[in-house]
Amino acid sequence: MLDFIVNYLWIVILIVLAIIVIARTIRIVPQSYAYVVERIGAYNRTCNVGLHIMIPLLDRISNKVSLKEQVMDFAPQPVITKDNVTMQIDTVVYFQITDPKLFTYGVVRPLNAIENLTATTLRNIIGDLELDETLTSRDIINSRMRSILDEATDPWGIKIHRVEVKNIIPPRDIQEAMEKQMRAERERREAILQAEGKKTAAILTAEGKKESMILEANAEKEAQIAHATGQAEALRLVYEAQAKGIQYINEANPDQSYLTLEGFKALEKLAVGEATKIIIPSDLQGLASTVTSIAELVKDPKKK
Repeated sequence: MLDFIVNYLWIVILIVLAIIVIARTIRIVPQSYAYVVERIGAYNRTCNVGLHIMIPLLDRISNKVSLKEQVMDFAPQPVITKDNVTMQIDTVVYFQITDPKLFTYGVVRPLNAIENLTATTLRNIIGDLELDETLTSRDIINSRMRSILDEATDPWGIKIHRVEVKNIIPPRDIQEAMEKQMRAERERREAILQAEGKKTAAILTAEGKKESMILEANAEKEAQIAHATGQAEALRLVYEAQAKGIQYINEANPDQSYLTLEGFKALEKLAVGEATKIIIPSDLQGLASTVTSIAELVKDPKKK
C-alpha cells in the first residue's frame, strides 16, 4: 500500500513538472505586442504575434513590449524666455516603439528618459524666444521639439509622431497685463467700428439727400417744362382760332356797317379797361386797323 502511494505521488509530481515545462516552453504572443527573448542571459530573438517555443531553463522573456502608439502627458515644466520671463509649460508626446530590442537595451527607463529629454529640449527652444513669440509660435515649437526628440530617441527604438504644447501659463502679473492689453484692444476696435458706422451712416444720409434733391429738381424742371408747353399750346390754339376767325371774316367779305359795329364794340371794351388815353380815328372805316395798337396800350399801361 505504501509503495502504491509513493508511486502515485511520483506520478503527480511528474505531471506537475510536465505542465510547468510545457507552460514555460510554449508561449503565445498577443496582437500588438512583442516579446524580447534572452538565452543564457544574452539576447536571442524577438517574438512577434503567434505561438513560440522556449527552451526551459535556458530561454526567458526579458521584456514584453507594446507596439501601440502611446501618449505621455508630462507635468508643467518651468522655462525662461529670452526676455527673462519665467512660465510653466506642459507638453504631450505621442510615440510608438518600433524596435523592441533597442527599446529594451538602448536606455535605462526609456519613458523617464523621454520625459527628461522633452523638458531639456523645451527649455532650449523657449530660451531662444521672447514672450510674445512663445505665445504665438506653438506650431514652430511643436515641430522643432518633434524633430529633435525623434532624432534623439531613434537609437532607443522609439518613433516620436507628435509633440504638442498643451498649455502655456505665464506669471500672474503678465496675465493681468495681457488681459488689460486685450481689453484696450477690444475697446479700440469697438470705437473704430462705431466711428466707421457713423461715417457710413452720414455718407448714406448725404447721398440720400443728394438723390432726393436731384429728383425734386428734375421733377420741378419737368413740371415747368410741361407748364410752359401747355401755355405755348394754349397760345397757339388761341392764335389759330383768331387767325381762323379773321380768315372767316375776310372770306365773308363784310360790309362797312359790320366793321363800324365791331369798332364800336372794341371801343366799348377799351372804355372799361385801365387805359386813360384813347385814340379815335377820324375815319371810322380805319378803326379795324387800329384795334390791335389800342389793345397793346390796354395790356401795357406803362406806355401811357
